[in-house]
Amino acid sequence: MTMTRGDDPASTAGPATADAAQAAPATPRARRSHVPGDGSATAAAVEEARKAMLHEVRSRKRTRIGADALMEALIAQGTDVLWSYPGGVILPIYDILGDYPEIRHVLVRHEQGGAHAADGYARASGKVGVCMGTSGPGATNLVTGIATAQLDSIPMVAITGNVPNALIGKDAFQEIDITGITLPMTKHNYLVRSADDIPHVVAEAFYLASHGRPGPVHIDITKDALQQETTAEHPSLDDVIAGLPGFRPTLEGHPKQLKLAAKEIAAAQRPLILAGHGVLIADAMDELQAFAEKTQIPVAWTLLGIGAMDEEHPLAYGYMGMHGWKHVNRAIQAADLLIAIGMRFDDRVTGSVRTYAPYARIIHADIDPAEIGKNVAVEVPIVGDAKHVLAGLTRLVHEVDPATRADYRAQLAEWRADSEGSSWHGSGAWKDGLLSADFVVERIGELTDHTATYVADVGQNQMWLARYTKFRRPNSHVSSGGLGTMGFAVPAAMGAALGNPDVETWAIAGDGGFQMTSQELMTLAADRIPVKIALLDNHKLGMIRQWQEIIYAGNYHSSHLPGPDFVKLAEAYGIPAFRATRTDEVDAVIRAAQAVDGPALIWFEIAEEQNVFPMMPAGKGLSDLIETWGAPEE
Repeated sequence: MTMTRGDDPASTAGPATADAAQAAPATPRARRSHVPGDGSATAAAVEEARKAMLHEVRSRKRTRIGADALMEALIAQGTDVLWSYPGGVILPIYDILGDYPEIRHVLVRHEQGGAHAADGYARASGKVGVCMGTSGPGATNLVTGIATAQLDSIPMVAITGNVPNALIGKDAFQEIDITGITLPMTKHNYLVRSADDIPHVVAEAFYLASHGRPGPVHIDITKDALQQETTAEHPSLDDVIAGLPGFRPTLEGHPKQLKLAAKEIAAAQRPLILAGHGVLIADAMDELQAFAEKTQIPVAWTLLGIGAMDEEHPLAYGYMGMHGWKHVNRAIQAADLLIAIGMRFDDRVTGSVRTYAPYARIIHADIDPAEIGKNVAVEVPIVGDAKHVLAGLTRLVHEVDPATRADYRAQLAEWRADSEGSSWHGSGAWKDGLLSADFVVERIGELTDHTATYVADVGQNQMWLARYTKFRRPNSHVSSGGLGTMGFAVPAAMGAALGNPDVETWAIAGDGGFQMTSQELMTLAADRIPVKIALLDNHKLGMIRQWQEIIYAGNYHSSHLPGPDFVKLAEAYGIPAFRATRTDEVDAVIRAAQAVDGPALIWFEIAEEQNVFPMMPAGKGLSDLIETWGAPEE
């Protein structure tokens, strides 16, 4: 029997004869609706939202919609670069993006690259970096970059799209609770469901991201909010501040605490200033130098505090911590007073807190009161912005004659000479006949006059860059400190290059980190972003191999890292590439890369087993540094 569309299969069990069938025609089967709550306003809204997810409809009559309000708000906040990758729910933005030529859109090849680029842009420019991704995987791909910015106090606004309002909670295609995911790693976040809310939310997000202790703010906007018509106006700064009655960061240090600090400084015989990232964030480099010169106190710095003082300054002493200079760590352990400004006493700085600075009283100034006393007990806490605190202290302290600290300075100079004379120090001298990483980094510093922007990846390359580049300029060092994100260098350097286009930008990466985000080579090529990449290739996950050698008795597992021909890889993207394997080739390839009008890559094949010394073993203190390991080299 042949059935036609709409026939009821049950009717085949009816009367056997044609006459009977004609006498009793089959009753049509009633259709069922599986729409939950069909006929209700909620059901209708869900149906319209599902249609909107599948069909893009743009009115022939151009009206101002939520996407317009978003672009207007970004421009009002000074945004000139947007790092993004398109997707379904943010297509309303891309539909109107061409109407806003004030914003340069950079099409990254992965959303993580966009987040790191926004981060690097913020660090190099001092402005708020902006990145964007679509819902679901586009949003989750931003998470690593958001977390990196959070731990390093970077002002960033991350924008994501989400499914229409009616589909929230329905597990619609590419729906994810990105607000819940980012809540622990942002300074604040928003879920925007109405186009009318966009102007105020964006203004507030930028204010929060850049004031007090900076950090990333996340804005999630539903697709229908981007499509709705709106006449909402953009708020004034006063309106934004009035809407945040509980957000009043303390800038000035308390007068009583400043006086107590000045008293401690006057009594100290072996004081040391520890400069952190907060000095750079507060633009307090001049205040730091004035304070150090008036008190004749030497200055050490954290990884993210690099650049707080010109390393050629007579009072500049060096980089501290796990892989810092031996003489700096020795000075900390011998100090009778530490003046910590805008730092958080990270475990990579202190090692075992029980043995840290055993003779020192501590003054700790930070804009975030939660950081004071969190990791290290202190005698004089000061809540305030580094610029204001340093200026206040400088007014209170007495000017010190350099001669009164002559013995102390002589001791520091002796320790420094011993440190710099150690077997692990000396460019190109680590192992005859092999190219060493410290030599490459030092030559890049010299040939760029120590004034470029240098962006580190994570691992041994990061430590070599911090120690041997000799930074002369503030905000010239960009590094993932708190999260330690491999793959950071190349995309962050893209952002830094556009954030400060008047100086050279170098990405210093190991072969491990580089291969995590090497797809951004295409972004560099397509947008002609002039980043020079120094790829330090030891065919290893270098820091992993070093720990396995020293801590795990040479049990090497998964630390050998084969890679491609990196010259061919770069050239496949249309990027000029060079290669060096000997010390006498290094200067020539650096100059060749500098001569390229656009991005370039240098593949440095360095010694496979070079370690970063000294090294503070995990769980040990600054007095337990390892300087050599294994039998001496022949």
